[in-house]
Amino acid sequence: MQFVTVFTAFNPADAHVVRSCLDAANFHAVVAHELSALSLDGYALAAGGILVQVPEAEAAEAREFLNSPPPVAE
Repeated sequence: MQFVTVFTAFNPADAHVVRSCLDAANFHAVVAHELSALSLDGYALAAGGILVQVPEAEAAEAREFLNSPPPVAE
């Protein structure tokens, strides 16, 4: 199964918030390159960030979900 990056973060907290939102919406999201980015200061930026990825078949829907406005509270 091929994974596709749908979000790039430069700190683990942002990556995991996005992963959690995707999980809650029934996407199969994973966080990649997190440990590499944490090993040296500034490495996340140099390495291209911490990647939130989903299976290729879910990528278009996941991007649409992430780009949609948040629901309005009533």
